[in-house]
Amino acid sequence: MSSFFAPRLAKVQPSPTFGMLKLAQELKAQGKDIIGLTVGEPDFDTPDFVKEAAIAAIKAGQTKYTAIDGTPALKQAIIGKFARENGLTYKPSQIIVSAGGKQILFNALMATVSAGDEVLIPAPYWVSYPDMVNLAEGTPVFIPTNAAANFKMAPQDLERAITPRTKWLILNSPSNPTGAAYTKAELRGLADVLLRHPHVWVIADDIYEHLVYDSFEFATLAQIEPALFDRVLTLNGVSKAYSMTGWRLGYAGGPESLIRKMTELQGHSTSNACSISQAAAVAALNGPQDFLKDWVATFQKRRDFVVERLNRIPKLSCPTPNGAFYVYPSCAAVIGCVTPEGKKLETDEDFGAYLLQQAGVAVVHGSGFGLGPAFRLSYAVSDKALSDACDRIEKACGALS
Repeated sequence: MSSFFAPRLAKVQPSPTFGMLKLAQELKAQGKDIIGLTVGEPDFDTPDFVKEAAIAAIKAGQTKYTAIDGTPALKQAIIGKFARENGLTYKPSQIIVSAGGKQILFNALMATVSAGDEVLIPAPYWVSYPDMVNLAEGTPVFIPTNAAANFKMAPQDLERAITPRTKWLILNSPSNPTGAAYTKAELRGLADVLLRHPHVWVIADDIYEHLVYDSFEFATLAQIEPALFDRVLTLNGVSKAYSMTGWRLGYAGGPESLIRKMTELQGHSTSNACSISQAAAVAALNGPQDFLKDWVATFQKRRDFVVERLNRIPKLSCPTPNGAFYVYPSCAAVIGCVTPEGKKLETDEDFGAYLLQQAGVAVVHGSGFGLGPAFRLSYAVSDKALSDACDRIEKACGALS
């Protein structure tokens, strides 16, 4: 039966994020008390004005097919957002709307990557990046970072990784899983390298743009260096900033030739994104943004709490991220330790399984993101859940010998 399936699927691994989520859900269904810190979505509700716009669209009969690449109203809202917040000027033909940011990435890679093409991915990375490259029959090339450098790639790291076969760099800032974000000066350094290599294009994954802390000033690559504008696909969406993960709405601005090919591909897969989600996204982008300040303040408070609590645990070390809603603590000191049941922890995946079974806390092991021993913890949960989870993690670590 295995010969029935395409060989390309052999290169694709199940998502460790959703694997841990599924396991946690199964344990919950068995009646076990599990605190889930695996999924990357805000715990706030979608703003009422966005929901009302969706209801109004349904009542107005906006339930038919739209243009494959997005409604004119949403494209104009996206153009306005890019101009207002990022200083980027696009035409409607340079904008695409898809069923989530994930489809934007998939479309871009499938439309451009061939066997032998290399795609540069700083590690740790979001789990779907390398698998999408593999599905496109390209080669993911990882650029390791470390906590001492705040999990950020230096210009010389990028320079060393570029070869004549390099087609794309995927740059996620703020980052999933580390929350690391590149400053304007750091982006300037990367831009200088890219200017020397005109065959390399960039996917700027800005999905966590609005979730930055400590007066950090967000910037995106095409904004920093206009000469790169025609080589950058700037990706964003409404999932994280507007707590609309289930609405499945992502968008991007980029070179017209690329957008056209991505649209052609989308026309033979999903066609248009949900018409109701598009109407809701217009309201999200054009509507009041003041609620974001309260959300960001809440996330920053949680970040500060969880970093302080985890750093109190002798066997853990947790850097302070600039953005997103994740921390990425090192658990190197627990590797080799023995659980109360006598099991030796050989990997960070073992440690994640131990926390789930022993403490009832679900996190995602860092090796799934390409750099361990570490784990990703999402603090997009209630204060109580976060406090209880930290208590449980501390107790579980204290029980190791």
